[in-house]
Amino acid sequence: MLKHGILGILNYGDMSGYEIREVFNDSLNYFWTAHTSQIYRELDVLEKNGWIKKQEVEQDGRPNKNICSITDDGHEELVRWLSEPDVDIEMDMRSPILMKTFFMGELPISNSLEFFRQINEEFRETLDDLQKTDGAIRFYQDMVPDKKVALFWQMTSDFGKKYAQLYIDWTERCIHLLESVEERE
Repeated sequence: MLKHGILGILNYGDMSGYEIREVFNDSLNYFWTAHTSQIYRELDVLEKNGWIKKQEVEQDGRPNKNICSITDDGHEELVRWLSEPDVDIEMDMRSPILMKTFFMGELPISNSLEFFRQINEEFRETLDDLQKTDGAIRFYQDMVPDKKVALFWQMTSDFGKKYAQLYIDWTERCIHLLESVEERE
């Protein structure tokens, strides 16, 4: 999946590995994490597959850099992948948070309250970060020839915001329920 994300980024224009990582961090990283080493490893695989080509650019006073470009074969692979009808829509419910929640009854209420308050705070911070994506979308939209692609970026950002809000609402409900139990004890 990472290889297709990189192809998608390069479809917007030629970039160095560093620039790909920066764009990745500003956009895809909200729903698909990748370390710098993984991105560079995938770039090598993409080049071996003939889906990208690299051109070394000399720099004064700094190491040379490779500029990556998507090839026609790479664009065909991206379109093939995007066109696949087989999308796994099974809800991925593997969640460490839910696993802990299920067994949280083994701890004192005060520990559980702290657990949910911490999750609530972390998702509030995530939501605050996601609110900034609107500016990044406007910034990157100016760099691509087809402006409608930003509509799909916005859809993805909106999902992330709603997902974070879901966790905020859910943890507030859990906190309310636990505070009610704590008052009765």
